[in-house]
Amino acid sequence: MIFSVVLGICVGINAHFELCHHAQQTGLFTMSPKRGTLLLFVACAALANSLSMMPGNGPDFKDMAKRLMRKCHDKGCPVPKMLLLRTVFNNSDSPAKDRSSGQSDTLLSTFMNILDSFSPAKESLSRVPLDDSDKTMMWNCSNLSKMIKLIRNSSEASACYVHAFMAPLSWAALTTQSDNNMDSDDYDTLLWAARSAVQGMPATRMKLPIEPPPERVKMILKMLLELYEFTSEAQRMKVVRWAKQQITENYFNCTMRPPSDSRLKLMQRCKPSLKWLNMEALIMIGPYLSYLEPSDVDSSPKEKLCEFFYSAKFKSALKMVVRMNPSLAKRFIERFQGCFSGRKDFAEHVDKLGTLACHYWAVPDLSPELSKKLLSELNNCDDLGNPRIKMLKKRLIKAVMSNSNTTEVLPTLGSSVTLLSPTHLPPMSVDDLKNLGSSVQWTKDQLRKLVKKQLGDMKCKKLSGEELMALKSVAAGLPSCVLKHVKAQEILHDEEALRNISKRMNKGQLKAMLQGLRMDVDPLELVQKLAGPLLRKVSISSLSKANITSLDQLGDKTWSRPQAAYLAKKMYDLKQLQYGRYRRLRSVLQGITCKMIEKVADRDVQDMAQALTETPRWLSKVQAGCAARKLFGTLEKKRADYFKNITGKEMDDIPTFLFVHLNPQKVKDLPDSACPVFIDKMEVADLSLLPHRAPSRPALTRRALLCLANGTDLSRLTTDDVSRLGSLLCELQPTQLRLLAPDVLASSLQAMASCQHIPQRHRADLIQLVTQTFGNSSDWSAEMMEKLGPLILLDDNATSALPNKPWMKDVLYFLKSCLSRSSDALRKKIFSLITNAALETSSANSNSTGNGTDDSNGSSGSINGTNSNVTDISSSSNSSTVSAKVPTVELIEELGKGNVYWTPAELDRMSTQTFLATVETLGIISDYSADQLAVLSKKATKALGPASNMTESVVMQLGCLIQGFSNTDLEKLPLSLDALEDIAQCGWSESQMEPLWKGVAKYNNLTAQQLGAVEMVALSRFICGLNAREIGQLSMDAFKDAVGSMDGVQYSFQVAQQLKRLAVSAFGDPRTWTEARAADLGNIVAGLDANELFSLDPSVMPFLSESCISLIPPSNFAGLSGAQLEALGPDNAAMVTSEQRAAMTDKQLAALERAMTGSRDQKQTPEGSGAPSLSVEGISAFMKPLLFLLTGFLLL
Repeated sequence: MIFSVVLGICVGINAHFELCHHAQQTGLFTMSPKRGTLLLFVACAALANSLSMMPGNGPDFKDMAKRLMRKCHDKGCPVPKMLLLRTVFNNSDSPAKDRSSGQSDTLLSTFMNILDSFSPAKESLSRVPLDDSDKTMMWNCSNLSKMIKLIRNSSEASACYVHAFMAPLSWAALTTQSDNNMDSDDYDTLLWAARSAVQGMPATRMKLPIEPPPERVKMILKMLLELYEFTSEAQRMKVVRWAKQQITENYFNCTMRPPSDSRLKLMQRCKPSLKWLNMEALIMIGPYLSYLEPSDVDSSPKEKLCEFFYSAKFKSALKMVVRMNPSLAKRFIERFQGCFSGRKDFAEHVDKLGTLACHYWAVPDLSPELSKKLLSELNNCDDLGNPRIKMLKKRLIKAVMSNSNTTEVLPTLGSSVTLLSPTHLPPMSVDDLKNLGSSVQWTKDQLRKLVKKQLGDMKCKKLSGEELMALKSVAAGLPSCVLKHVKAQEILHDEEALRNISKRMNKGQLKAMLQGLRMDVDPLELVQKLAGPLLRKVSISSLSKANITSLDQLGDKTWSRPQAAYLAKKMYDLKQLQYGRYRRLRSVLQGITCKMIEKVADRDVQDMAQALTETPRWLSKVQAGCAARKLFGTLEKKRADYFKNITGKEMDDIPTFLFVHLNPQKVKDLPDSACPVFIDKMEVADLSLLPHRAPSRPALTRRALLCLANGTDLSRLTTDDVSRLGSLLCELQPTQLRLLAPDVLASSLQAMASCQHIPQRHRADLIQLVTQTFGNSSDWSAEMMEKLGPLILLDDNATSALPNKPWMKDVLYFLKSCLSRSSDALRKKIFSLITNAALETSSANSNSTGNGTDDSNGSSGSINGTNSNVTDISSSSNSSTVSAKVPTVELIEELGKGNVYWTPAELDRMSTQTFLATVETLGIISDYSADQLAVLSKKATKALGPASNMTESVVMQLGCLIQGFSNTDLEKLPLSLDALEDIAQCGWSESQMEPLWKGVAKYNNLTAQQLGAVEMVALSRFICGLNAREIGQLSMDAFKDAVGSMDGVQYSFQVAQQLKRLAVSAFGDPRTWTEARAADLGNIVAGLDANELFSLDPSVMPFLSESCISLIPPSNFAGLSGAQLEALGPDNAAMVTSEQRAAMTDKQLAALERAMTGSRDQKQTPEGSGAPSLSVEGISAFMKPLLFLLTGFLLL
């Protein structure tokens, strides 16, 4: 599995202390009389048996304690006084003779060492010498329980640090003890203290107690249930495996451990028929049941499973479950249905289903009351993950409304109100909108109706701040002319409300709102009170007027990248970044340049590195690489060959996300003695800031395998060993994987299905290995497809070849929702599965006249609101007619953007009624072919009349379908400025830009000279329709204000050239452009000629927008210097086109390659397919004969 450390504010600290906001700064812990603490000799002796096992010496303990203690520091908790620490750590009920005086360290000194590693107040502690009692009181933890009770009863804010220190210590005591000499009170005390350590622990390091007695198992699971929502998926899976083992071994005297487990002893293996999942087990597992296997559900006796379903425990467990695999959910539903005499009886209990409702398809006709209950459960499901959920919701809404008017049932519908057609949308009061909240996502047509209801016939009606806030999510539909008149004093006081109403506004609306807000408020005050999308649309020109001069004025805001670049440079120029102030930059870190990083004083490098570690989400790959090189260079000044003889502690002090940038040769030279720390770092390493093609990736992988193998061959590695590779598991070559033992290979491949990235060069062989290990995917079960499907989906041919099994569609929906990006092959496969299933149904019911039975109440965009119970297949019994694919309302709604895969002939078979009922769904698709558009535009004019007669509302519902209209018709369309951004993402051709601009200008009574900043932003890509003369007439001031919000617009080179001239007039010669200016100009930079591009400072290159790169003509791109190309960084370099590459010299291509790999200061080393095999097995094969000869020599 690929694991990452979950580092939220620890639950135990938040739940039991809340110290940092109210505690006193000095004094001792408040103690309350308690009974004597039972000495934990056995538990601690188990830890003290070996120095290496002592938590105070282990990297896991120190790392976790340090992370938790830093949370206390970041919350503002004061550092504990030495007097307080002595009171806690010296407090013991055990006699001196029971203390472990043979160990070399103390709890107190270990605590201080960890605290000193980051605390700014460390000098005050370090000045206090340790007395003899400190030096002789070694880690025997006999008084651990009492110490924990002291901090548990304390009201001191500084106790947060002690709790953070005790958390991993307590968990170590709980998991290493082999006897049961603790009473329940002491055990519960340690569990309480350990909570925050468990929560922040990587799953691979999450070692659960080995052989606890039944009562301890219950106590541990109770604690883990309380932490469920804070744990990772990998942790949850580990808990389930552990729970199954403990339940079967403690209650059934058999085991489910793998045969290779050395802990099996003489215990017999459980029979497959064992009914271990009884009522008690189900309650103990609670929400973790969502990570059971489908076969586990069959291990539950029917009467016990039914009893669990009827109980309140079932509903409380399912409340915490957000997601469940389809195969497991379906198995639960099948078993639960077996508790009733029929489907209708089971449906009486739909309000108990929780997340199971998201997989409940065989729903009979329900009463309005039951429909309400099921709808309430479905509102927690992911509609986008599986469109069948949306379709079921529409059916339930129809049932709910069957005997009630819409206004009455509005509170019941909740967020599902957005599934009503605009025709059936009821009038909504301010209270209705308030109850729905700000997260409702209305369709554009719904917003138009709701806004019209609020504004009446006055499109530009002035609203007070109170009226605007009351609109909640509907504010996203307000026209710009309304937002321009919002008064700052009426709205700026409520930052959260401002953020909520603006989060779904488009760029034009945001710019209009800013224009109104800045009219009567100081620029600095405006910037300080803004947040969210509104803040990020403040132009650089306006930001400069705010005159921010200190880090305190930045606040904890999320700035855009151009804003961050401007502010970072300003803070740097004002010398605000000296003396370790980098962590105060927060999101402004994204504007730090490599030049700034290179000039950091050596004394501040560690602080800078730590600041970056705390906020890596704001960094680019370029910045991370520069920071790593700076840190490594500083460390190598300390001594020659620093990394060749680096100690474990020194390696541990290097932030992991920077350490992974170490060049391959230095990785290879790392000493074997550092292997334990190296593996600890790799286990939790986040490689997202390391370029995909970085040579460090294979180098780190080889070194990790060498460390894990420890001189043996890879076939000796266990599943636990391989899991410690962390994200490097995704880098393993198929040739390396083949060397693993069969069971380890199988588990490793399943773990790789969770990889976010697998190198392209590995994929074909990897899929072949998957097939060899698990068989052909056509023979897989649904459960196997869920586990391994992401690997198959890496290959388009394998995806297309997946079998058309009944469960395949739901599994692919599930897998698609887990992927960061889905392939065209996957979308086509889903289209094929949906339409083929419909075709089979039509063929089986050849006497039927079609399946377009959804009425407009269930559609998302019926223009006329008429019934769409349509006949899409001819009533003729001719078999050729029946076998043809025909788009129906139901199919179109389920397919969504997948409707792009209908052939023109199939689209032509769609009835007019179906077209009218689904036009808004069809109109969101941006990449239709010309032939498809020809068919669809013809249907539009047939159903709605000629373009010249269409209303603004109808045109906006047609959306991207208007691409199929002629240029003459485009010029006649009633397109308002506020609607343009919605259709800007359609696949317009350059030749369509001019008629569209002319139509917009005529309809909105505009000329080029009249375009202000709001209008320029609202025009979006249609500004490309202006000719050179009109672009020259644009207002300079308006352009300066607008340009930062025009990001992402794809200009033709000719238009980019014209806008570039305007930019040069506004901002000066390109050679003077800063990183902020280049980032702000976006794709306009593509209009620079070769000489202008060459004049850009290399530090500007990584701040160019990715979309800009491919727009630069090859002849101009070839004018870039090697330094500029190298500075592009991996993401920008990846955007270079084959045509641009063809125009470049070999030296330029080499520089581009260095940019791609991030290896600016290192030579490329080819990745040998058998490198790890050579490194490990080769050494082993070479050394064994030598050892044999040496042994023989010694025996002579």
